[in-house]
Amino acid sequence: MFFPLIKADELIHLHRTGKLILIDARFHYPTYLEAHLEGAIHVDLNKDLSQIDENPANGGRHPLPSPKAFAELLGRLGISPDSHVVVYDDKHGAMSAARFWWMLKALGHEKIQVLDGGLQAAQKQGFPLERTFPPSHAVPAYPTIHWQSPISSFHEVKTVYKTKEKIIIDVRESERFRGIVEPIDKIAGHIPGAVNLPYLDNLDEKGLFLPQDKLKEKYLKTFQGQASENIIVHCGSGVTACQSLLAICIAGLDMANLYVGSWSEWSRNNLPISTEK
Repeated sequence: MFFPLIKADELIHLHRTGKLILIDARFHYPTYLEAHLEGAIHVDLNKDLSQIDENPANGGRHPLPSPKAFAELLGRLGISPDSHVVVYDDKHGAMSAARFWWMLKALGHEKIQVLDGGLQAAQKQGFPLERTFPPSHAVPAYPTIHWQSPISSFHEVKTVYKTKEKIIIDVRESERFRGIVEPIDKIAGHIPGAVNLPYLDNLDEKGLFLPQDKLKEKYLKTFQGQASENIIVHCGSGVTACQSLLAICIAGLDMANLYVGSWSEWSRNNLPISTEK
């Protein structure tokens, strides 16, 4: 199994061989224009990694694009099934980079890794920066039919939260989960019965992912003997949840379900809400 993380020093060595496609998934395109890792191609969370609806009640704030649309984007990026792809952002790999990782993984792509520590880690190791655009090497659209990784629908979550047949993990910060604050969505709180496991707790004080054994211990405890297929992970809009899914895979466990619509969808559909103020 291809390990989902790559260290900055390993990336520098791989970069020198020229045998990779490097993706910059930072949220703000202007920051990419100012400077990016040499050879990196930018992808945009809103334009490339989402198909945003006018009403977040329909799929949340960052619904997935169709597999076909994403496959066409991958072709424009020069990514084919045998490509070695590394993705980074400036949030220690914890946001858009993890979303891109999940999406490519969900198409069945094997050789996809997230840069541990993100842009900052690469800079500390002396990875060269540039402001110019890398040359385009487009290939045919990625061959795919559907998302292969497990996804939980809005209907499924509405059903299982009552029965507790599956464990629902909410990876937002504790204060948002408890309903003390809500800086983005209209209503504060969480899905009744959900467990709070903040995504930032997957990282150490340096912004690097915890060791594999620590992550495995953490998630096995939360899973309570359940298989990954019985675990549903969500966040605010299906982005940072991907970081926790990445952590689960780093731990050596099978991929859990992603609820893409997440709190941004649930909280807009007149459904039960819990708080812990």
